[in-house]
Amino acid sequence: MTQPDPAPFAVALRDILLAAREVPLGFFRQKLDVEAKADQSPVTRADRQTEERIRAEIAARFPDHGIYGEEFGGAREAEFLWVIDPIDGTKSFISGQPLWGMLLGLLHDGKPLVGGIQAPAQGEVAWGGPGIGAFLNGRPIKVRDAAPAEAFVCVNELRRILAGDRATALALMDAARIVRETADCYSYLQLAAGWVDGVVDYGLEPYDFLPVLPLVEAAGGVMTDWDGRPLGFGSDGRVVAGSPAVHAHLLKVIAAARG
Repeated sequence: MTQPDPAPFAVALRDILLAAREVPLGFFRQKLDVEAKADQSPVTRADRQTEERIRAEIAARFPDHGIYGEEFGGAREAEFLWVIDPIDGTKSFISGQPLWGMLLGLLHDGKPLVGGIQAPAQGEVAWGGPGIGAFLNGRPIKVRDAAPAEAFVCVNELRRILAGDRATALALMDAARIVRETADCYSYLQLAAGWVDGVVDYGLEPYDFLPVLPLVEAAGGVMTDWDGRPLGFGSDGRVVAGSPAVHAHLLKVIAAARG
């Protein structure tokens, strides 16, 4: 089947994110009741109401499309499937840290077509897709071409990696000139914009990485699992992304650490 033109969907994705940003901003740095999910991760009314708004915006534009979101689930089999993480970084959100984001992606026949990250507290929205490039607030962006020895690498969820795979965590700490412990989706926006060179992540769900993948690739980056395999609903949640050279270097570091 021929892949549809991603351009109009990328515009719609950007507009949907912008239309919904007022919802989480209305709760940000306000008193909120925080609940714990089954995995003990936090969730608030802001998460749920933001996803509801995004779903409404999608339904108004594409009533025949499927929707799968962090808070309300959904079927995964639709030809066109929107994937939502309404607030990526709820811990950041509830603590007043501004680097939380909103993630939205569109899959066609199970393959990511367009994706975007919005950082409402930063006033930033980035989106992209194959053949159309990547953009940040309308300005073209791309990954930078840094040598691995000079790279700046973000390691999300470092404590979880230490707990689950200590050898890999220790190897990653020495994998580049600068390695910083980070969290959440903003690291991928930094990668796509050319501000950092690589991101390693752990324990992700499909709604955490499927919306990000088209943006990173459209910016010239590479994003796979830790074994270099393509990402999809069946992936194990371990992700590595970077410029082509840095991505390849990080895969080698991870493989060597794991024996």
